[in-house]
Amino acid sequence: MLNDLMEKRKKTLAESEEHKNRRNELNANASKFARERNTLNNQTREFVEEAQKNKDLRDKYNQEVLDIKAQRNELNDKANVLFEDIESFKKEHGTQKNRGVKELQKQIEYMEYRQQTEVFTTDKERELIEKIKQMKGQVREQEAELEQNKEMRTKITEAREFRKQASDLHAKVTEVAELAQKHHDLMVESYRKADKSREAADAAHKSFVEAQESADSEHKFFIACQKELRDYDKVISGLRKKTKKVKVTKEQKAVRKEAESLFKNFRAGEKLTTDDILLLQRSKLI
Repeated sequence: MLNDLMEKRKKTLAESEEHKNRRNELNANASKFARERNTLNNQTREFVEEAQKNKDLRDKYNQEVLDIKAQRNELNDKANVLFEDIESFKKEHGTQKNRGVKELQKQIEYMEYRQQTEVFTTDKERELIEKIKQMKGQVREQEAELEQNKEMRTKITEAREFRKQASDLHAKVTEVAELAQKHHDLMVESYRKADKSREAADAAHKSFVEAQESADSEHKFFIACQKELRDYDKVISGLRKKTKKVKVTKEQKAVRKEAESLFKNFRAGEKLTTDDILLLQRSKLI
C-alpha cells in the first residue's frame, strides 16, 4: 500500500510541476502582452495629442482665412465704389468706347482664377493668357483716357491700390488656406494612426486577459496538486510511523524472548557473559 501511495504521490508531483511551469509561462506571456498594450496605449495618446495640435492649427488658419477674406472683400468693395464712379463719369462725358473698366476687371479676375484652378492644354492656356493680356490692355487704354481728368486720375490710382492690396490679400488667403489644409491632412493621418494603434492595443489587452485567465486556471490546478501532495505526505508519514512501531515491537519481543532464555539458563547455573548481562538489564530481568 505504501508503495502504491508513493507512486501516486510521484505522479501528482509531476502534474504539480507541469501546472506550475505552465502557469509561469502564461504569466510571462500575460506580462509581455500587458507591456505591449501599455506601449500601444501611450502611442495612441501621443497620436491623439498630435491630432489635436494639428486640429487647433487648422482651425486657427481657417479663422485667418475668414479674416483675410473679409479684409480682401472690404478692399474690393472700396475699389468697386471707385470704379462705379469712374463708369458714371465715362457715361456722363461720352468716353465709354468699350466695356466698362469694372466689367473688364471682373472678366480678368475670372479668367485668372480659371487659369490657376483648371487644367488646360498648352494651346488653350496660351489662348486664355492672350485674352487676359488684351483685356488688361483695354483697361489701360480706358484708364489712360480717364487719367486726363485730375479727379478721375486720383480715383483710378486709389482703385488700383485697393485692387493691388486685395490681390495681395488673395495670395495670402491661398497661402494660409494651404496651411490649413496641410494641418487638416496631418490631423486626419494622426487620427488614423491612433485608431490603428488603439485596435492593436485592444488586441494585446484581449491576449493579456486570455493568458491571465489561463494562468489563473493553471494556478488553481497547481494548488489542488499541492493539497493532494500534503494529504499523501500525511498518510505516508502515518504508515511509516506505524510500520516502524511494528518493527520495534517485533524486535523488542525477540530481545525479551532471548533474555528470558538467558535468565532461565542463568538460574540453572550457567555463566553469563557481559553482553548477556547487558541484555538482561535492557530487558529489566535483573
